[in-house]
Amino acid sequence: MSEYEVPQGDGQPVEVYLDLLRIRMDTEDYRLLLRVVEPVLKAIDEERLSTLDFALDSDADELPQEVRDEAALVIATAVTGRLDNEVVEIDVDDTGPVRIVTDATTASDPDRLGEIAEYIRERHRQTEELRGIAEVSGLPTDF
Repeated sequence: MSEYEVPQGDGQPVEVYLDLLRIRMDTEDYRLLLRVVEPVLKAIDEERLSTLDFALDSDADELPQEVRDEAALVIATAVTGRLDNEVVEIDVDDTGPVRIVTDATTASDPDRLGEIAEYIRERHRQTEELRGIAEVSGLPTDF
């Protein structure tokens, strides 16, 4: 597989970030990263991201945490056009640690991170409630 070709203009931050990663990362990890992000970058380029089902934790055994984090940052750069994104781990009581991608300002603001953790807790509570309703109703619970 070759490097993902980013269109001129809008893709420049992604191209810069991928160039930095190519220099910094092990060759095999970089190739793995490209295999992970290429479908997402193409979907963004083709404006069909909403139809793409993608989760970085689905291949957890095969994908080292560093590659997952960098993939998340590449995708965030493609979506936001910003190079100051950071991966932050938030401890959420109900779910355990959750890794999120956010801008540098939010990443350094404990109050904002607390709000995000509360939002994640609430979403988890709602999901579990819906899962319980689905189970009692005989509907699929894998959402």
